[in-house]
Amino acid sequence: MTTLLVFGDSLSFQGPDGPCPSDDERLWPNRAATMLGGHAELFARSGWTARDAFWTLAGDPRVWTQLPKVDVLVLAVGSMDTLPSPLPTYLREGLRYLRPDPFRRWVRDRYVAAQPWLAKGTRGRPVALPPALTVHYLDRILGSIRMLRPDLPTVGVVPSVHVAGSYGYVHTGHLAAATAVRAWGERTGVPLLDLPALVGDHVFGGRANPDGMHWGWEAHELVGKALADEAGALLRRPG
Repeated sequence: MTTLLVFGDSLSFQGPDGPCPSDDERLWPNRAATMLGGHAELFARSGWTARDAFWTLAGDPRVWTQLPKVDVLVLAVGSMDTLPSPLPTYLREGLRYLRPDPFRRWVRDRYVAAQPWLAKGTRGRPVALPPALTVHYLDRILGSIRMLRPDLPTVGVVPSVHVAGSYGYVHTGHLAAATAVRAWGERTGVPLLDLPALVGDHVFGGRANPDGMHWGWEAHELVGKALADEAGALLRRPG
């Protein structure tokens, strides 16, 4: 039975109406695994970048348990790296630690309200993780795993697209990130799912989640099939 080890972000567990349990059969990792006659082991959280995936690999023993057994590695991170981040990441993520709770909520609500305007005012810069660091952490993940499993088939993704009002409909960081990730795929020999090509019409056509970021089930099916096709081809490749 084929097992997929998937490092993802919220695109891997959000549907048209919000987040879903990781075993929801409609999510693209599970659609792909079902088509391959297996299952997916998903490690993902909202907002995860390539850096978060690396630190999960380094620090989560559940990942270590899966590494000797999986058949395909899927690096489905990089999309959130491209989003505008008007506040430095350490400050933005540190909002949750503010106390007392009413003050935390007050600050967070005002940042959420200001974020679209800040994204427009700064023209989408800085981004959550610059392209050079996205590639750096993808390299660290791949290098670490290849030390243990040098022949493990691996699939990556070209960062996805969005029309999210919460980011002021700004996505100026996408082109540089997509270019860098494509070059990384060429250099490392990792095939990439072209998420903009797969889901672009779905997202820009208004058929996705109303937040403009996440996908409907149509897109999950498209991405799942593309992954199953790519992973299946890798698994059939002579050793």
